[in-house]
Formats: sequence, structure tokens, C-alpha cells
Amino acid sequence: MDSPTKTAAARTLAEFAANLTYDRIPQNVVERAKACMIDTIAATAFGASFPWSRIVIEHVRRNSAPGKAGVWGTNLKVRAPFAALANGALAHAFELDCTYHPTVGAHPGDGLTSPGLAVAQGRGKSGKDLITAFVAGSEVMYRIGHAGHEMVEKLGFHSPGLVGVFGGAITAGRLMDLDPVRMTNALGIGGSLCSGLLEFSRSGGGMVKRLHLGRAAEGGVTAAALAREGFEGPSTILEGKFGYLNVFSRDAHLELLTEELGKTWHTLTASIKRYACHNTAHVPVTAALELKNRHGISGADIQSILVESSEKMVSHHNITEPGDLMMAQYSTPFCVALAFCRDPLDPRVFSEASLNAPEIRALCRNVKLGVWKDIPKENQKASKLTVRLKDGRTLTQEMTNYPGMPDQPLTRDQLGRKFRMLMADFPDATTDQVYAQFDRLEEAHNFDDLRFN
Repeated sequence: MDSPTKTAAARTLAEFAANLTYDRIPQNVVERAKACMIDTIAATAFGASFPWSRIVIEHVRRNSAPGKAGVWGTNLKVRAPFAALANGALAHAFELDCTYHPTVGAHPGDGLTSPGLAVAQGRGKSGKDLITAFVAGSEVMYRIGHAGHEMVEKLGFHSPGLVGVFGGAITAGRLMDLDPVRMTNALGIGGSLCSGLLEFSRSGGGMVKRLHLGRAAEGGVTAAALAREGFEGPSTILEGKFGYLNVFSRDAHLELLTEELGKTWHTLTASIKRYACHNTAHVPVTAALELKNRHGISGADIQSILVESSEKMVSHHNITEPGDLMMAQYSTPFCVALAFCRDPLDPRVFSEASLNAPEIRALCRNVKLGVWKDIPKENQKASKLTVRLKDGRTLTQEMTNYPGMPDQPLTRDQLGRKFRMLMADFPDATTDQVYAQFDRLEEAHNFDDLRFN
């Protein structure tokens, strides 16, 4: 491994992660980490039943030797890299996994929980060990995404498939007890495992979007495991001439990689979704529900809708004729149209029936997206809806947040309701056991008795 005169950012991040202890983590950060893990377990178990998920599960079943890591929502026990692959893809299977706000192109659920729990199950780690590893991975992953300031996706890469590898490598590495040198190598190796292109958003084939998160989780475990055995990677993987931020981004803010490390806890910016759609549509959907409930209107009353928000929403999510359900969940026009015609709080309404419903498709075609010139700089999720009704009225709703964002977090009861709604197809005893164990995660000695089926 090379030794530049200036300490490489990866080494600084690795030292932080390797030396972090549970008692240094503020209690509110612990609680946010646990909420993310609870949310991810439910999203993954719910996601296990979809056709694209079953393909991944069968791939894992055929190719992995038996192991101790569970594929959530099934009775399958496999080796850690394969469990991370499956659970990462399943967590992202239906757009229900948590993100960050402000967005940094990373998903703390599948990016950290999936590799973390896979390794923790195999190595007999405790709940405190898993929380510490999650927070270490979250702080590193957030900073890497933040330093790239979303340029990754402007260049056509799917950011969670890239930054997720770094988060997974730190989380898995922490649970493998890597020292700072090996942890630095894990990041260096992880940089060569980044993958994921956004072409699915232009020409269909959206199943691959789910795979990007699974591959990131698998890549994180693989990078950490190789580093544990002495395999090396470049310490300048982040800031080097051909490192991550110069290849996958442009004009990166390198200072953000280590700024306030160990003092400002970015894990607190984790956001939990309410709806089974891309997080870009969450504020517009919430604004649509506000207008719908306040004025007693439905899709049949609407002539047209203008959604004004970020440039990214217009460039990446302006899909008025989604060809499949996955593209519908990625489409802001479709999600807003569905909100006026169905109850988006029920993930099961994001269905083939809704995709093919004439009233939703017709309204979707009449939803226009535009850049909101007055959007708050610090909140690119903020949105303004202008709804023209068939009776001639015009209704307007500006909104900055949705329930689940950092400044409006889900209450304990709201999180529990979402968990149980997503776990509705599982026995009540299983649901209660899993929820209780993660709600009191810091008390867990190991995960040998944890069941997800």
C-alpha cells in the first residue's frame, strides 16, 4: 500500500471506524441507527416475495454453501457475502428502504444493515457490536457521498451501488475487528468493486436497480474479508488522480470527507420512507395527500398538475409513460397521480393493477415537472404543487418535508405500524420477536436465535 506524505482520507476514516466504541456514540444516534435497522428488516422481508427477488434468492440458494447468515423472509441460511447480496437486493426490492436527507446518494439500510447483520450472525457478535459497526459505516459512507455532491448520478452512475460498497466495507470490517491498516485496505479494495449505471431509468430493465444495492452489500463484505487476510488496496482510493471522487465525480469537496469526524453525527440525517416509491417523490406525494384530504378531491376532479422541485427530479424522474412497475415507482408523475387516486401509505397499491389503471395513467400524462426557482438550497426535496381542477379552481401546496425526515422523524408508534404492516404475511410471534430484539438491540448478546421466516 502506498504511503503519501499527507495522510490519505481513507486512512483517517479507517482509523475513526476501527477505534470507534459503543460508549462514544450519543444515544440519539444509537436510536436512529436502530430505527434504520428495524425499518430495513421489514422492507427486506416484505421484498422477499417479488419475482425479481425470488430470482436473486434462487441464485444465492444454488451458489452458496450453507452458512449462518439468514436471507430475511425465507428459511435460507448461507455464507455472509451471499446473504448480503440477497438482503441488499431484497431491501431495495420495493423502494421502501431508508435514505439520508440531505440526500448523498446512499442508503443506510441495505448499504449497512444487510452486510452488517450477515457478518454479525456468522461471527457471534453482540447488538452493541452491530450498532457500533452500523454507525461507523454510516458516518464514512455519508461523507463519501456528500463529498461527491451528487455529481455521481449526473454522470450516469447509480450512486447507492457505488458509495454503498464503502459503507458496507466499513461495517463488515468493524465486525471483523480490522485494524486501521486493514480497514484502509478494505476501502481501497471496495473502490474497485463499485458498480451501477442509471440506464435502467431510460430504457426499462429496472430489475437491475435492485441488484445494485445487493452487489454493494456483497462487495462491502468481500472487501473487508480480503483485507482481513492481508489483501491490499490503494490508500488514496478516495482523493487520488484515479480515485473514486475524480473518476465518479467532478470538483469534489475533499474537506467534507473528514470534516467534524466524530463530532457531527450524520447518521442523524437518516430518513425513513412512508411510501413505496423513490424518495424524490415523497414530498410531492405528501403535498398531494394534503390537498386531497383538505379539499376532498380525487384524481377524477383534476385537469392537470405541475410539480416544481429540484433539477434532479426533472432530469431523472420525469417519466410519464412508465413501462413497468419499477419504473412507475421511479416516476414522480406516476406517484403523484397514484396519490390522488389511491392511498399511497399502503405499499400494496403500488401494483400492476394501479400501473394499468386508466384513470391513473391518464392523470400521469397530465403531470408536468419543472425546476422550482425558489427551492431552498439546503433542501432539494422541497416541492410546490399546482393543481388545476376541472371546475376551474387552482390549488397550490408548498411543502418541504415528509414524515420520516430528520426534522420530522417517525414516532415509535409510526415506525412500529410500518414494521407490522410490512410484516403482515408473517406470524405475529415472529414479527413481535424480531421487532423486540432490534428495539432492544443493545441488550442482544448474539443473533443465533433470530428468525426472519
